[in-house]
Parts: sequence; structure tokens; C-alpha cells
Amino acid sequence: MVTSELLLHPVRMRIVQVLYGGHPATTTQLRAALPEVSPAAIYRHVARLAAAEVIEVVAERRVRGAVERTYRLRREAMELDPETFAAMTPDDHRRAFGAFAASLLADFDRYLATTPAPADPRADHVSYRQAALWLDDNEAGALLRDLRQVVTARMANAPTASRRRMVLSVVALPSPPVGPYPPAGNTEPAGHPGQPYPTGATGHAG
Repeated sequence: MVTSELLLHPVRMRIVQVLYGGHPATTTQLRAALPEVSPAAIYRHVARLAAAEVIEVVAERRVRGAVERTYRLRREAMELDPETFAAMTPDDHRRAFGAFAASLLADFDRYLATTPAPADPRADHVSYRQAALWLDDNEAGALLRDLRQVVTARMANAPTASRRRMVLSVVALPSPPVGPYPPAGNTEPAGHPGQPYPTGATGHAG
């Protein structure tokens, strides 16, 4: 069974991220993508993910007397089943979200470290921002379905010379209202009138 503990280990999360684009990779390629992780740790965590059927072997070849395996991500195995998700405690969710946030920070650090100086987030379509929306349960569900459809429609894109891998992370959570309710019909986001996102949200304007 796939558990939050299995998926949210930082090294296993990195391995999954490398494979998430749908393109298989050998352990040698994983080592090249994760140079800060020791080879022994990569092999150990690949074995854990394979045993849990999160990744699977799609090819094998013999290299200098050893068998080199090529793995692909079983994306359908990435979702926690409803029973496991429902059984998560508040502390489980805090740990899961903490690992998620730490992974985002690490990804951003790697982007800044590996991009030729000076990094140009606007030209690279880097974006990190927030928007506060007033939604009922049906509207919130419809928003997430719309986002899923927009993203899913592009997940089949094949790599080309002009394309680069982009990572899109989405967080949605209810927030206690701050101040009085806005007047009916007022859809202006708080914080920066005339702009699509509140003050303090930076990145590519789209």
C-alpha cells in the first residue's frame, strides 16, 4: 500500500519528481539528476519505490556484467487511497505539507543555482503568487476540476528542442475571512486594486 511516509521522504520525492514527466530513466540517469544524493541511497530508495509498485521496470540491459534497469513512474500509484488519506491525522498533514513546501524551496534553490547568472525568472516564466477567492463547496470543486483539465491537457506534450520541463505546484485551502465580508458583486482581490493577484505576489505576470 502506498503511504504518505513512503512518498514524502525527501530522496524518494526527488526520484519521483525526476520520473514524473512520464519519461523512463535508468539508475545511472537518476544518479546524474541527483548528484547530491549518494549512489547507495538512490539504489536503496529506488528499491523501496519499486517494492511499493510506485515505479516499475520497463527495460533491462547488461552493462559490464551488471544489470541496468530502466524505471518509469506508475502515476496511478501516486494517489493515496481515500481510506489512507482519511486516516491521516493533523500532524500527518503538517508533516506532509512541510515536506511538500521543503521540496518546493529546494526546487527553487536548484533553479537559481543551475541557471546561468543572472537568473531571469520573468523570462523563464517563473511564478509564485496567491489569490483569495470567495467560493462555495461546488465552486471550489469546479475550480480544481478546471485546473486539473488545463494541466492534464498538456501532460502528454513530448519533449522537443524548444520545450523545457516546467513544474507546476498547486495549493488550495480554506482561509478564515479577514475583516468584514466584501460588498456583493465586489470581485476585486484584496491588496492590489486593478491587479490579478494581491500585493506581495511576485513572479512572471503572465
